[in-house]
Amino acid sequence: MKAGIIFTGTGPIVVLTACDSLEDPRIVTQLSAKGIRKFIAYEIPVDLVREKYGQLFSITLRDLKQTDDLRVVDADGIRIFNNFPMNQFGQPIYHEGDKFRRAA
Repeated sequence: MKAGIIFTGTGPIVVLTACDSLEDPRIVTQLSAKGIRKFIAYEIPVDLVREKYGQLFSITLRDLKQTDDLRVVDADGIRIFNNFPMNQFGQPIYHEGDKFRRAA
């Protein structure tokens, strides 16, 4: 399982995924189906998401199956910025169109 903050055109979302990477094509397909075709993703520690969201994390995790691609834990940009220090963000992963690019 991975956790991440994904910055979209409308603001950040915190997600959990059963995928091995935030670059998994299944995540891109699911975001694209929601109209999100361009984003910047940062992996964040799963334990930090668990600590910040407590019961909501547990509820979201119960809904996450090995066949699921993505679950949104939070879509409130202000709360996300208040909950996560930027030094906890992993390296940025840029996605545009059908291509990924990692920061140099």
